[in-house]
Amino acid sequence: MQFTDPPRRKPAESIVPMINVVFLLLIFFLMTARIAPPEPFDVTPPEALSEAPAEGEFVLYLDAGGQLGFLDALGDEAALAAFQSALEAYCETGGCSDDMAPPSVQLRADAEVPAARVAALLPRLGAAGARDVMLVTAAR
Repeated sequence: MQFTDPPRRKPAESIVPMINVVFLLLIFFLMTARIAPPEPFDVTPPEALSEAPAEGEFVLYLDAGGQLGFLDALGDEAALAAFQSALEAYCETGGCSDDMAPPSVQLRADAEVPAARVAALLPRLGAAGARDVMLVTAAR
């Protein structure tokens, strides 16, 4: 008696390599993404003739009422204390060496804030350790 061999099935494709690629991409994007903390309040920047690129390690917010905010700290004293402690922590990790420029600070002030309020804030930021403060503006 002669028996025929049963038809052979194709081996199932393994999806393990696809899963590995997806997880590697996920890890890559999580490691390279810069996750920014939420803004303490909405700010409408003042208009200028040109928009300068806003760069800086630290971002301070000044709302239309003149309230200062940094991360989750609101009010002048609390925000400046939080900024100063964050700057000290940044410098302790090696970010403020003598041969490097000090970290820059973005000031996102609302367009309705009087210039006198911004001018009065600058010496206090300097006393807290800020050396390079950039006012963020929007193009007209």
